[in-house]
Amino acid sequence: MANNNKNPDPKESPLIEELSWGFIRVKGFPSGKDFKLYPGGAEEWDWNETNTRHVPGIQQADVKDLIDKGAKYIVLSKGMQNKLETPKETKDFLEENNMKLGINYFIETTPEAYKRYNSLVQENKPVGALLHSTC
Repeated sequence: MANNNKNPDPKESPLIEELSWGFIRVKGFPSGKDFKLYPGGAEEWDWNETNTRHVPGIQQADVKDLIDKGAKYIVLSKGMQNKLETPKETKDFLEENNMKLGINYFIETTPEAYKRYNSLVQENKPVGALLHSTC
């Protein structure tokens, strides 16, 4: 049985091939609506795992998972219409990891996050992202 969570090259973050409202296609993976991307893999981002909601937003546990999977650059999306928030606790966690581990992070609307993520992938950076394709 094939493991759909692994990128062909385990060191590289997978490239996003297409993004539109409610749809993301990642190279080498099944398409979906929301994605968690990281060096060596991709999976649908299940908000229920960490109780993520539009408000308060992206949870620290989601970001920690990206760092644990080797991401040194973190790209968080705010949704297509800026409706997905990132709470202070998550921003503080990112800032703390920036200071301690040199983790760079970006919080942008989904179209901007998509462009930044792909740019970092093309620069061979170990990048992780949480992308929400609606709202």
